[in-house]
Amino acid sequence: MTKVLTDARSIRIKGRSFLAVMLSPDLPIDDWLIRLDDLAARSAGFFLGRPVVLDLTDLQIDRPQLKDLIAELAKRNVSIMGIEGARPSILGSGMPPALKGGRSTSDIEVQAKEPVDPPGKSIVTETRPAMQSIVIREPVRSGQSVIFPEGDVTVIGSVASGAEVIAGGSVHIYGALRGRAMAGSIGNASARIFCRKLEAELVAIDGIYKMAEDMASNLRGQAVQLWLEDDAIMAEKLI
Repeated sequence: MTKVLTDARSIRIKGRSFLAVMLSPDLPIDDWLIRLDDLAARSAGFFLGRPVVLDLTDLQIDRPQLKDLIAELAKRNVSIMGIEGARPSILGSGMPPALKGGRSTSDIEVQAKEPVDPPGKSIVTETRPAMQSIVIREPVRSGQSVIFPEGDVTVIGSVASGAEVIAGGSVHIYGALRGRAMAGSIGNASARIFCRKLEAELVAIDGIYKMAEDMASNLRGQAVQLWLEDDAIMAEKLI
């Protein structure tokens, strides 16, 4: 006898976006893993509980090498939620799913205007969405994360050791920065970090990071701004 289910029950499905950490390995993988271990050792818990995407764009590895890489990352408690930029031939059963369409920068609309000057040539302009901002009116305590990929983050207070602020734009700390601050998190090399007192564990701009021991000693405890120049984080005291 066939039982017919007559009472309809709905399944609620929602869309939700998350800010993921993108790891882009390079060859040789063993050397890259050493650098990853160095980052993890000097910034405990950096990958803990974070969604991580593996970017394999232009990386020439085969399926066995990819499996070994995923296994090595798993040993380091780095769980890969998806793989972007991989050739379909190297993916397979038991691997994280292929992802595509991830946005690393703001969408750009390119429009051709009517010829103005000189005659016969069109002027192309880029239109970017206006950056937003949020203000946190209390200290960011150890273990807390403030993540705002849409724009700037301003903290009216301090960022404790073990806390972090991640912004798609610039980060402004009107107190001591003792934890981690990451600006330009979705691909903004012009983002900056400003703080009243630099005691950071880690700072990063557009994926380029600098650890506490890599910072000039004369900047510790000072009001500082940091910016990116030629793939290096620069810093100077604020007057």
